[in-house]
Amino acid sequence: MARKKRRTHVKVDETVTNSPDSPKLPKSFVFKSGHVGKSVEALVRDMRRVMEPHTATKLKERKSNRLKDFVAIAGQFGVTQFLIFTRTDNGTNFRLTRTPRGPTLCFRVLKYSLIRDVLASQIDPKSFISEFHTPPLLVLNNFDGDENHLKLMITMFQSMFPSINVNKIQLSDARRVVLFNYNPDTKIIDFRHYSIGVKPIGISKSVRKVINSNVPDLHEYRDISEFVLREGHISESEAESGVEATVTLAQDFVGKINKKSDQRAIKLTEIGPRMELQLVKIQSGLCDGEILFHEFIKKTPAEIKSIERERQKKKQETALRRKEQEKNVERKKAEKEAHRLATSGRTISESKDEEEDDDEDESDEEGDDDDEVDEKEDNDDDDDESDEDDEDDEDEVDEKDEEEDEQQQSSADEMDVDPKYIGSP
Repeated sequence: MARKKRRTHVKVDETVTNSPDSPKLPKSFVFKSGHVGKSVEALVRDMRRVMEPHTATKLKERKSNRLKDFVAIAGQFGVTQFLIFTRTDNGTNFRLTRTPRGPTLCFRVLKYSLIRDVLASQIDPKSFISEFHTPPLLVLNNFDGDENHLKLMITMFQSMFPSINVNKIQLSDARRVVLFNYNPDTKIIDFRHYSIGVKPIGISKSVRKVINSNVPDLHEYRDISEFVLREGHISESEAESGVEATVTLAQDFVGKINKKSDQRAIKLTEIGPRMELQLVKIQSGLCDGEILFHEFIKKTPAEIKSIERERQKKKQETALRRKEQEKNVERKKAEKEAHRLATSGRTISESKDEEEDDDEDESDEEGDDDDEVDEKEDNDDDDDESDEDDEDDEDEVDEKDEEEDEQQQSSADEMDVDPKYIGSP
């Protein structure tokens, strides 16, 4: 019997996503650059989980790969942003950049926790699978300043995930939340990643387990009332999201008991990873270009102009070197083509000379054949002369034979003997 495949998620309608009127979905590459260690490699994998489903989850980097290699293939796959993790002697760094021309936000990762660390801190950790089939919702908190770098950060964070159409969104697609919380005093950004869940209100956690058909473990209790009335214990990560908002479901949500118009409490369960980020600088290009903002280094207008002149000078030198390289390439191509034509012309002349030599040899051989024919004709003439001599000799012999026959006949007549016996022994 053939195995029947069952999909647990809804397929994306490519006719809608590829139409020119539909908004362009943000897609990302999350990768490391250089030697970062196993812990940062695990952080890269966790960030790919955060960016699902519109990211390359199985992207493999090699030591020989450079940034230009990823830029070269980004356009083919519609990638709009890179999330790059590096490590130096001063710590771990994180860069968020737009392709193909920037800008680039450079952060210092002060602290981070992996998904496995967050789940290990929970008493009752859950496995999350279907939550990653849809992109997360984005929440930006305390980004209220008028500074240009804050406005640029807001735009860059918003471009990481698809925009939301409030009138068309389905509640079943709202499964995760990504939170960026900015502290204006310390200038530190807290990154958090949560799963969205709903639960009935007015009943305890133990009763909810029974309602959800999860058979509880009662071997530690003497009576069912102890299980129903006991106080639940929550972990640190669960306590962070302890504030619950009561809402009325406008649509059916995930779960058989979460129907439209039901009163439910929204609960956030942290998935991970966690990060504390500090903005260091902003570059105008793709990990390069003019520094638009720097947290620690401040330059005067004269220094900025000097740096800009040096940058323009380097660009001009690069353009000149590129032109020289193109000229050298064209010159080498022309020399190679001339050499090919010269060698091909020489081979043609050599082949003509060989043909002429062959014709001369053939004419010489024909001359030799004519000589042989002449010799044959001379020999034939000699043969004819010898034949004539032989004929004369034969005539003489015949005359002699006739004379002898006449003599024998006369002697035979005289002796009265049969001539056929004459001369017999």
